[in-house]
Amino acid sequence: MCTVSFVNANGKIIITSNRDEKVLRPNAIEPRTYQVNNKNVIFPKDNKAGGTWYAIDEHSTVLVLLNGAEERHVFKDSYRKSRGLIVLDLMGSESPLQAWQAINLHHIEPFTLVLFERQKLYQLRWNESDKSSIELDANQSHIWSSSTLYTKEIREKRAHWFHTFLEMKPEVNEAELFNFHRYTEEENTEHGLVINRNDILKTLSITQTILEQNKVAIRYSDLIAEKEYSNVFISV
Repeated sequence: MCTVSFVNANGKIIITSNRDEKVLRPNAIEPRTYQVNNKNVIFPKDNKAGGTWYAIDEHSTVLVLLNGAEERHVFKDSYRKSRGLIVLDLMGSESPLQAWQAINLHHIEPFTLVLFERQKLYQLRWNESDKSSIELDANQSHIWSSSTLYTKEIREKRAHWFHTFLEMKPEVNEAELFNFHRYTEEENTEHGLVINRNDILKTLSITQTILEQNKVAIRYSDLIAEKEYSNVFISV
């Protein structure tokens, strides 16, 4: 939920996410299929709040959560609802993009969503006072880093690593992108792609979806338990 990349590799869509979280948080459940408002939705489940940071539905819609909006915000003692549950509220609708226009986010902590729906890419953002939605070029590559963990300078530096990597890999594939998320700046435990800040805050997992025509492949790596999960299905 703290580093997300989007790559269109000659028509193959690859969306990869690193989840940075406090190690005291209960370990997540690996991706499974759940019924959300009579829709089949696959997601890794947060054991604490019951929501998720990464969800894929039966129609190949992908929604990924990052904490924070444009810049780091002032944290409040409590919020009305977990942001991970907001993800499921949106994914349980007929169209997450349409549901975004109507959803009430009063007293919800700021966040950013990366949405791929009907072959279009969007950035959806809530900054505690306003919602915004921007359609992005789905033929270009994009990367996001959470504003709650990374300053603007560090976010720009991480984006530079990403684009330099892509320049060296003109025909990048999902395995190479996964390795980028797993091993880039491996010794930089503060700001690399996989972090470990004093054994308090770590990158707990990497989730990746590959969309190719109507085929959907999911890879999930639990970095703490050192377990791998994969699944393939045909979208409807």
